[in-house]
Amino acid sequence: MRVGAWTRRRSMWLDIGLATVAAGECAWSAAVFAFRQGLGTAAVVAVAVFGLIAGSTLLVRRRWPLIPVAAALATIPLDAGYTLLMIGLYTLGAYRPEGAAGRFAERRVMSALCALAIAETVIVSTLTLGTQQQDALRHGVAEYVLVILSVLVAVAISVPPAILGLYIGAKRRLLVALTERAEGLETELSLLADQAHERARRARMEERTRIAREMHDVVAHRVSLLVVHAGALERVVHKDPDRAAQSARLMGDIGRQALDELRQILGVLRTVEPQEDETGTTGTSTGSPTGATGTAGTSGAAAGLGSPLDGVEAALLSLADLPKLVDESRAAGLVVRYTLGGLRSALPAQAEQTAYRVVQEALTNVLKHAPGTDVEVVVAYVSGGVALAVSNTCPAADTAPAADRGLPSGGNGLIGMRERVHALGGTFAAGPTAEGGYRVEARLLTAT
Repeated sequence: MRVGAWTRRRSMWLDIGLATVAAGECAWSAAVFAFRQGLGTAAVVAVAVFGLIAGSTLLVRRRWPLIPVAAALATIPLDAGYTLLMIGLYTLGAYRPEGAAGRFAERRVMSALCALAIAETVIVSTLTLGTQQQDALRHGVAEYVLVILSVLVAVAISVPPAILGLYIGAKRRLLVALTERAEGLETELSLLADQAHERARRARMEERTRIAREMHDVVAHRVSLLVVHAGALERVVHKDPDRAAQSARLMGDIGRQALDELRQILGVLRTVEPQEDETGTTGTSTGSPTGATGTAGTSGAAAGLGSPLDGVEAALLSLADLPKLVDESRAAGLVVRYTLGGLRSALPAQAEQTAYRVVQEALTNVLKHAPGTDVEVVVAYVSGGVALAVSNTCPAADTAPAADRGLPSGGNGLIGMRERVHALGGTFAAGPTAEGGYRVEARLLTAT
């Protein structure tokens, strides 16, 4: 603010000084011209006042630069206003006013103004040779020489200021354009940075959701089975040692399976994708889970985390593993009827994994919320994909609620299933049936 105020004050005092000089030159030159032409005192005073007013127009040269030029062209016939003309032409070219005056700052119109000023100057000099150039004529200088000198002087006082003004104006406009462009680029870079930050944030959220879904799918089913078998073991340990031993073996198998799946996921989380260094070579590094999670904020890390995990699980989990999953649920006390229909066709690994996870989570929910009910699992291969449904009958009135069985529910199972199915462009529905049971349906249509 201080710099701007100081600049404005400096410009104001400069305009006052130029206006004072131009007004003095115009008033003196006009008065001398009138006196040499033999006009009366009143005429001399009048033209002097006119010259004074014309020179004072430089006070408004920055706002209305055309006014000093017009005033100079009006005073040239009085053989005055040459200083005013030079400053006016420079200002008109340098500041490029808006509106109608802006058209006079164009190069063609500036050329026309210069030609008019040259013509006026030459005409005035030619008409006043007898009164203005008496000494030169007495010394034998030819009249045509004086006319040529008048033309040269007229060109010198009009063309260079106009050219300089146009150059300064073009340079100033170029500087303004470059400044605006730099500001625009800075704004654009800021927007791009914000967009990149938002994309990174979304990638982090998607990856966190993905990891939470995978952990839930792996842990919830196995732990639910462990809790069910632990309860059965507690009840029959003294009554039926053989059955207790069988439950203990099942618990061990289930625990080992859970540990294997968790180990697979944690191994993927520890893996860092190979990155190119500045020399273009590729290096591979491994880091801690914290470091790997930190890099998952970028889209590249997110993509790198997704593919290996899908590959690992696809090798372990597919529709072919559903019979084993059904057997585990039967061993936990559920009465499960499994039906496989349709002409079996090859599906993408991700579709196989998603179908497996949907059935797994549905069976886990039955263990949590409706133990002892009859469950029906139907898997049917359809054109271009697979359809599946898991439904259970109405639980008995004496069925223990989930809280009493030590199987709390976080409400993430249905959300995870829906996200998995929708991610593949499929349809998902879940809700109670008219008979009081519950039904989960999913349909995955994918290309082979």
